[in-house]
Amino acid sequence: MLEMLSYDFMQRSLVAAALVGAVCSVIGVFVVLRGLAFVGAGTAHAAFAGVTLAYLLGLPPLPLAVIFGLATVWVTGVMEEKGQMKLDVSIGILYTATMALAILFIGLMKGYNAEVYGYLFGSVLSVTPEELRAILALSFLVLGVLLVFSKELYFIAFDQEMAEASGVPARRIFYLLLTLVALTVVVSLKTVGAILVFAMVLIPASTAYQLTHSLFHMTAYAVSIGIVCAVGGVLLSYVWDLPSGPAIVLLATTLFFLSVLVSPKRLRRAPAV
Repeated sequence: MLEMLSYDFMQRSLVAAALVGAVCSVIGVFVVLRGLAFVGAGTAHAAFAGVTLAYLLGLPPLPLAVIFGLATVWVTGVMEEKGQMKLDVSIGILYTATMALAILFIGLMKGYNAEVYGYLFGSVLSVTPEELRAILALSFLVLGVLLVFSKELYFIAFDQEMAEASGVPARRIFYLLLTLVALTVVVSLKTVGAILVFAMVLIPASTAYQLTHSLFHMTAYAVSIGIVCAVGGVLLSYVWDLPSGPAIVLLATTLFFLSVLVSPKRLRRAPAV
């Protein structure tokens, strides 16, 4: 077990997994409270379309992934604000459209590209030093913004109309939250993959929600669960030669169902005997 830690690629993988687990879990708290789970899935597929276009054109994948992800959440936010379409409907349309674009771009490529499929299914063991630096930069950006605007973000997560009435620029904060969701998805693509990334945003926070009524404790539990699942999934994928993305998500899912069984909320609702 200790021998694997001497390899550079394992060190990069574990650092990347821990960062992704932490960032996804923190932003996941706001996603769960605000009911934005589907936005994460749609943004992941949009970002993957950016990745495939980048490889098709011979460009770095990260910038186009960011552009596609941000464009998707901003367009859906504007359409909801103008009353043209509900958020879940617009993100559903863009979800399928961007996935269709990704398939189109893959079809236009000459031959099989393993790196593209690494972004689709997750390939944390192949994270390069350059990709790790990008993950570090985006992770600290997201966490820094969350720390600065945490009160406003919690406020709109619970009641956006009340936040607006209290003088909080709720619409701007909502767009900020959508932006942070998009950046978090981009950060996590290489580690978990476009298909599974929104699960890492949703599951650790949902698990923490089962365990406490305290907002502070929910955030702390979510981060701890996210890091444990991400790092544990990487170790399992190395030891048993498993795909890293599914290993991480299935470990998180197992902890979620265990949390449901021991949840104080469920036990409190159980009839006395």
